[in-house]
Amino acid sequence: MGAYVLRRLLLMIPTLLGIMLLNFIIVQAAPGGPIDQLLARFEGFSSEASTRLQGGGGETIDSGESRGSRGIPEQFITQLEQQFGFDKPAHERFIDMMVDYATFDFGESFFRGEAVTTLMFERLPVSISLGLWTTLLVYLVSIPLGVRKALRHGSAFDVWTSGLVIVGYAIPGFLFAILLIVLFAGGSYFDVFPLRGLTSPDFSELSAWGKVKDYLWHIVLPVSASAIGSFATLTMLTKNSFLDEIHRQYVLTARAKGASDRRVLYGHVFRNAMLIIIAGMPSALIGIFFTGSLLIEVIFSLNGLGLLGFEAVMQRDYPVIFGTLYLYTLIGLILKLVSDLTYVWVDPRIDFETRES
Repeated sequence: MGAYVLRRLLLMIPTLLGIMLLNFIIVQAAPGGPIDQLLARFEGFSSEASTRLQGGGGETIDSGESRGSRGIPEQFITQLEQQFGFDKPAHERFIDMMVDYATFDFGESFFRGEAVTTLMFERLPVSISLGLWTTLLVYLVSIPLGVRKALRHGSAFDVWTSGLVIVGYAIPGFLFAILLIVLFAGGSYFDVFPLRGLTSPDFSELSAWGKVKDYLWHIVLPVSASAIGSFATLTMLTKNSFLDEIHRQYVLTARAKGASDRRVLYGHVFRNAMLIIIAGMPSALIGIFFTGSLLIEVIFSLNGLGLLGFEAVMQRDYPVIFGTLYLYTLIGLILKLVSDLTYVWVDPRIDFETRES
């Protein structure tokens, strides 16, 4: 098993490099880079300043040559290129970036003046908080529901619950979030829950129990919107897994020996049926923590990694874009390995090393 883990760890290097290279090429080819963003800001500022300098008769007051009237100096653009590292060829910039990223040195944000690692650590608790509560809610609801659906397969309960979770799966999370805001956050009907943030402005002044209630009050809508699309997959996976195990020969043998249904279900079926569910948990975590929370964080103005990445893309803040991408990819590859190891831990009969050879 040690050789298999070592091979998987070594394969992460070219996989990570390939993903970063592909995204580097795509981002570099996209129009409107960081320098273009800064120049647009300067030109907009000059245009606004020129408008304010106009007299009552519409004539421009003589204040010397403004940047808008004479254009951006080439020397200034050259200094910006040197500051951002765009004076080097693209392949050198990529190599330098990956060398720095190997030591988790993500550099500084182009527009925020802070280290990327500082920005990420400031936003990480919000994403973790949202992801943990979403995962907990999904598993607490989906697994018992999937087991009950398997035991009552074909009944009216099975049919209407399947329809319910499929409808929830069909509704995009961001659309459900907007619906919740309209219904319960003062949109058009009820003003029950807050619209944005994870805490109230007076959070620090509240008592310990008041802080807990305030926090839970704020996460109801974001967690509900994040979880709605995840119920169907896990519920149907649990149901099908239990149905497959219930009809196996060892279950019939246990019942023939007089074992109760409860003993058969929780003593024999449960461990085998939960194998694929438990082993898939690491992969599910990365999707819920990072991928699924992006639009939810944007809609509810939650300062998490999803909102940070969205703002970085809109501003063409390359260090933040590639830093978050590197972290997401690395965590995803590690969790994929953890998922395979979890298979072996749950069922020792599985041997990936023998299958590879």
